[in-house]
Amino acid sequence: MQGFTALDGALLIDKPAGPTSHDVVDAIRRRFGIKKAGHCGTLDPNATGLLILVLGRGTKLSEKLMGDDKVYEGRIKFGVTTDSHDADGQVLETKPVPPLTLDQLNEAAAAFIGDQLQTPPMVSAVKKGGVPLYKLARRGVEVEREPRLIHIYNFRFTEYREPLGQFRIACTKGTYVRSLAHELGRKLGCGAHLASLRRSASGKFDVADAAPLDEVLNWTSAELQKKVIPFLKLAAG
Repeated sequence: MQGFTALDGALLIDKPAGPTSHDVVDAIRRRFGIKKAGHCGTLDPNATGLLILVLGRGTKLSEKLMGDDKVYEGRIKFGVTTDSHDADGQVLETKPVPPLTLDQLNEAAAAFIGDQLQTPPMVSAVKKGGVPLYKLARRGVEVEREPRLIHIYNFRFTEYREPLGQFRIACTKGTYVRSLAHELGRKLGCGAHLASLRRSASGKFDVADAAPLDEVLNWTSAELQKKVIPFLKLAAG
């Protein structure tokens, strides 16, 4: 296979809540003695679901895999605004939630479908002058951020029990779902934040085919090799 090894490729991990995406990469690297490894698309620490790891020469395909469209599922809590737009942040404001129906939520969500410019939140991994924004935010520093073009293919609520709405969204890479939650709350006049998030798909890969991190860390090297998607298969896809 042109000098490729069984560990040159991609591994699908079902990330638990808690560790950063880098923590997951580091744990796999240390456990199996892999020198080169990375991930394709950051998940916030408390977000769960599909995290694509690239190993060995598979790291050459990280940009290709990172560019794929994403599908997420999660919950939005209405009536509470936070500084990070998610449940990890400090509460900035609390407001009463108006009577809302599932149809009303979906009507409001439909307004976000299509192309739009989205400004990355201050609490994010985007870098300004080589420094991640979240580090500047911790110091109380707010800087101007460049808006990015994103596309929302679908944004729909499947359940609503005040104050929590369960949703599913399909979007392009680089979309901050917590920013959408914040904007939706503002649109409805009561504020909102992202209560939970799970990535269910990225491109042609699905979380149903991913293995939980704790399970992977108990594999033998031979078991890991069987689960790695080969470099040539990735490159051809």
